Amino acid sequence: MRKPLILSAACLAAFLMPASALAADPVVAAANAEHWGLLTLIPPLLAIALAFASKNVVLSLFIGVFSGCFMLELKGYDVYHALVGGFLHLSTQVLTSLADPWDAGIVLQVLAIGGLIALISKMGGAQAIAGAISRWARTPRSSQLAAWLMGLFIFFDDYANSLTVGPIMRPVTDRLKVSREKLAFIIDATAAPIAGIALISTWVAYEVGLIRDGYQTIGISGNAYGIFVQTIPYRFYNIYILLFILLAVWLKRDFGPMYAAEMRARTHGKVLGDNAVPMASDEATTLEPAAHVKPSVWSAILPIGTLMVAAFLGFYFNGYRNLDDPTLLASVNASPLSFASMRICFGASDASVVLFQAALLASLVAIAMAVSRRIMPLKEAIETFVTGIKSMNITAVILLLAWSLSGVMKELGTATYLVGALSDALPAYLLPSIIFILGSVISFATGTSYGTMGILMPLTIPLAFALNPAPEFVVLSVGSVLTGAIFGDHCSPISDTTILSSMGAGCDHIDHVRTQLTYAVVVAGLAIVTGYLPAGLGLPVSLTLPLGILATALVIRFAGKKVDA
Repeated sequence: MRKPLILSAACLAAFLMPASALAADPVVAAANAEHWGLLTLIPPLLAIALAFASKNVVLSLFIGVFSGCFMLELKGYDVYHALVGGFLHLSTQVLTSLADPWDAGIVLQVLAIGGLIALISKMGGAQAIAGAISRWARTPRSSQLAAWLMGLFIFFDDYANSLTVGPIMRPVTDRLKVSREKLAFIIDATAAPIAGIALISTWVAYEVGLIRDGYQTIGISGNAYGIFVQTIPYRFYNIYILLFILLAVWLKRDFGPMYAAEMRARTHGKVLGDNAVPMASDEATTLEPAAHVKPSVWSAILPIGTLMVAAFLGFYFNGYRNLDDPTLLASVNASPLSFASMRICFGASDASVVLFQAALLASLVAIAMAVSRRIMPLKEAIETFVTGIKSMNITAVILLLAWSLSGVMKELGTATYLVGALSDALPAYLLPSIIFILGSVISFATGTSYGTMGILMPLTIPLAFALNPAPEFVVLSVGSVLTGAIFGDHCSPISDTTILSSMGAGCDHIDHVRTQLTYAVVVAGLAIVTGYLPAGLGLPVSLTLPLGILATALVIRFAGKKVDA
């Protein structure tokens, strides 16, 4: 491996990506990548392998983080001081993760939504909404379609999607004998894939910012948002996976581990495997209302509606306050309610903090409803909220360890090593496919799509322009970066969205990863074979996209087996 390539890649990424995407010193990371080489992959591979082998995610992540910290502290053969220093480094890494405002916002958001769901359940709202959905969703197919549609509806943020759809749909799908693994897959596959291509979402500003910076390096200053919109037809994985769910549900066909999970649920009524350890505690979602309480859908609609409205307003006003570009401010002030203004403000918002604030406000509304309608006294309402918070403690621990593992890998230079090892001379037509695969590997190993986008985008745009300056080819390559990062993140057991989807569905985390992985890999293969390869050869997207959609349908029809009781 060539050291100059690693150093230049790391330094270029450091200049162009946000500080949050690469907290470690790029020069130190490059030096560590050069020193450790292939061994920089030990922490993520160890964590993933142990998670699958032991099914204990907390212990596996802890060992993965510690192994990385041990490597960072090892000087020569001084193992003793490396062990002590590694433990201290690990504790510092966890504290650093929690001190980050974005991470802290996510943890608080998870805890607050846990308390909100507990209040809704105790008021009879969850029971009533499940009954309302059940009047339409009377079969396993219709219940899965309802979950898919709800996932599409909550398009503006992947975290909000994962934390909202699961608790609402879980009682319905459980009653209709749909496996928790299938519900978790539907939640996960309609979270980041839809948020990543939505015209207005909490992802847009980050993606558009990376595109703008990348184009500036090749001397082109254009409409970065327009380029982002042009990439949407080339986001093959996102489009195929959303369609894959719809077709699999409609045709009632599954294959691989998911087929086994669905047949277990249909034939034996076991929505969880015999040895499964659900991510979410049932404390928050099985709180029964008192005998005098008459379940009402408004006990769910008003708090959840408050969450949605407060989130939308929060994204707008928080983003507006964060705008420091006079041109953008003038544009928003000139037409504050226009689509462009909402896109600008949504993209500039601190989404994790806004969602925590929205969840807290919705919880206060739920408490006020419970007290004013005499469902429970104030003391009991607060205790119920705290019970819901406690049910999410394990999720918060896993998220902190996952972020700590990501931080350690940045220090080790894991992603820098991968980029340097795999960025070699290649034919132009293969670049989109190679970038998609490289993004998938980095995102899977690190559990972060944002970090992967930030690392690869500054490298991909100049490389694509040098190999083929045609605007369509550069846009195709940009789309492969964004899509590969989402695919790897979607599969990774250490990804926060994967963890939150397991939690929302109340599914065993490793069972969710295992059953989802087969589907995700198949769809990614279709994205390469019917998407990035032919598009790289010059075929127009008007041909490649229908070809991929047809191939997706054929795979489900002929590889899938009928799932029916």
